[in-house]
Amino acid sequence: MPLKGVKVIEMVGLAPGPFCGQVLCDFGAEVIRVDRAFAKEIENLKRGKKLILLDLKKSEGKDVLKRLCKTADVLIETFRPGVMERLGLGPEVLTAANERLVYMRISGFGQTGYLSQKAGHDINYLAITGILSKLGKRDLPVPPINVLGDYGGGGLMAALGVILALFERTKSGKGQVIDCNLTEGTSYLCSWLWESTEDNWFMRGIVWPRRDQRMSNMLDGGAPFYRCYRTQDNKFMAVAAQEWKFYQLLVEMLGLPIEECDRNETENWDQLSEKFAKVFATKTQKEWTEMFDKVDACVTPVLDFQDAHHYRHNIDRNSYFPNGRPKPAPILSRTPAKAVAYDNEETDCLHTKQILLKYGYSEGVIRQLIADKVIEAETHVSKL
Repeated sequence: MPLKGVKVIEMVGLAPGPFCGQVLCDFGAEVIRVDRAFAKEIENLKRGKKLILLDLKKSEGKDVLKRLCKTADVLIETFRPGVMERLGLGPEVLTAANERLVYMRISGFGQTGYLSQKAGHDINYLAITGILSKLGKRDLPVPPINVLGDYGGGGLMAALGVILALFERTKSGKGQVIDCNLTEGTSYLCSWLWESTEDNWFMRGIVWPRRDQRMSNMLDGGAPFYRCYRTQDNKFMAVAAQEWKFYQLLVEMLGLPIEECDRNETENWDQLSEKFAKVFATKTQKEWTEMFDKVDACVTPVLDFQDAHHYRHNIDRNSYFPNGRPKPAPILSRTPAKAVAYDNEETDCLHTKQILLKYGYSEGVIRQLIADKVIEAETHVSKL
């Protein structure tokens, strides 16, 4: 596995931090999640990770984290800027003891700036970047599920930042502090939106005929050849017949005369969409899928989570675990990910003692930490 031997300390938080840690874990890193003792956070994306429960307000708890970080390669934290410094666990402290440490800081608005100390969520970050203005209905911006900001611009960008810093470390021998924030990360992820809407791009008039109006352009649901249609059984088909050859096949499969389906006049897109919608409503999703499977027209069924891992192509690719969760991507030819399918709910509380024993703490010291409520742990100990 490509990250075998890499040790990661993940300060438990929500969304981007756990996903960053999950990516690293899936590709071989040893990830230890650090959560609050006696007040566990509600979070997921923890399969394959180990959990240690610490009270970081106590000096002994801070000392435990410092010992973990002294030999770690990566620390991931998602607190508001300044929280780790107030705990005495900021970059200047932890990197002084381990100059190879990659200190990943994930925040909403960044470590500095007017909004850096403000709370926010995915919709807020997208809102101030301009991206949200492009999403939704014509009369209302609609946020996507938080995968765009939290997981794309946040967690995935953070994982990329870690890999970049680890690669640079092979040359310099030193780690570095990374300011990964969802606002700038999502903006960068969506760079194409800025480039494609500029007047000097030769395709601008085709892709963005009404760039200031949502759901009125080629890729935002405005075009009749790039949107979803409801089927007879109240399911949907996804149509992406952008190129002319695919569009011709689409119209042919719908049984409509091509001369009555002129797509070049954007003013007629709504009427053309209604015409297509009436035809799609005459058959079930299964019937349309069987028809379009026989041609190459960029038309596929819109599957729910229950159906996705039973879909023929996904079965062919072995893309999902038996429980329906997606497997890690991309697929490396020599060193692929070897992720586990399930979380570790039943053994969470056992990890604290296991980890401390591995890092040189004696049974007596561990018992005292438990008595002082510095850590939360079960009395039984098994090998890590």
